[in-house]
Amino acid sequence: MAGQGYCWDEAGATGSMRIGGAMLEAYSVGPPPGEAPTMVLLHEGLGCVDLWRDFPRRLFAETGCGVFAYSRAGYGRSDACPLPRPLDYMTREAVSVLPEVLDTIGFEDGMLIGHSDGASIAAIHAGAQRDPRVRAVVLMAPHFFTEAMGLAAIAEARTAYADGDLRARLGKYHMHVDAAFRGWNGAWLDPGFKEWNIRDYLDQVTVPVLCLQGEGDQYGTRAQVDVVAQRAPGPVTIRMIPECRHSPHLEAPEIVQTEIAVFLEGLPAKTGQLETGVSDA
Repeated sequence: MAGQGYCWDEAGATGSMRIGGAMLEAYSVGPPPGEAPTMVLLHEGLGCVDLWRDFPRRLFAETGCGVFAYSRAGYGRSDACPLPRPLDYMTREAVSVLPEVLDTIGFEDGMLIGHSDGASIAAIHAGAQRDPRVRAVVLMAPHFFTEAMGLAAIAEARTAYADGDLRARLGKYHMHVDAAFRGWNGAWLDPGFKEWNIRDYLDQVTVPVLCLQGEGDQYGTRAQVDVVAQRAPGPVTIRMIPECRHSPHLEAPEIVQTEIAVFLEGLPAKTGQLETGVSDA
C-alpha cells in the first residue's frame, strides 16, 4: 500500500487513482514510499503511462528506487478533460493536481523526473510549491518559453495528425485521442501562447537540477536548458546528448539511466534514504 486512494504494486502494474474528481491511470514498480526514495515521472504533451515504455522498470533496476507514473487527465486511459485547455495548463497541473497526486501515493522523499511538458510541470512545482519531500528534479527536454522552431515542429504535427498516420498511432495509447492531441496542439498553436513564459519559477528552484537534452531536439534549442543554469539558485547540471532528438529516455536510455543514477548518488543526504535507495548493481 502507499497513500490513501492508491494501491502500490511493487512488481509493476497499472492501476488508477481518483484526483480532483477524475480517475487517472497510474503505474508503480519497486519499493513503495517509506521503504525507498520515489521517482515520479511526468510525461510529455502527447504522453501517458504506456508511452514511457520500459523506462520505469529500467530506472528501478538501475537505482533501486520506487518509480511511479500517471497519465494526466485526457491522456492514456485516464478520464477525459474539457477543451480547450487553458494556456496555463502546465501551471495548473503543477500547483493543483501534482500535490494531490503526491499525497495520494504517500510520497515521502524522492525526485520528479519530467519530459517536455512534464519537465516544465516539474520545474514549476519545484519553484512554486517548494515541497521539502522533493529532493531534486530531472528535466528532460524542458520548455520555459516558446521558440519559433518549436512552434513550427508543433504545426507540422498538426498536419501529420490530420493527413498522416499520427492519429492512428496515438490512438493505440489514448482512449480520448482527439482530446489528447488537440488539447496539447491547440494550446501551443494558440496565438496567445507565443507569450507563454515560465522562467520566473526557476528563480525559486533551490533543489539540485539535472537537465538532459538531445542535441538534435526539434522542439527546443539549448537555450531551454541554459536558462535553468542562469536562473535557478540551486546546483544545476546540464548534459547535452549527441545523436538524440526530443526523447532522451527512449533514444539514449543507457546514457539517461546512468546520468540519473550518478545524479542520485551525488545528492546530499536527508535521512539516508536517498543513499540506501541506490543499487550496487
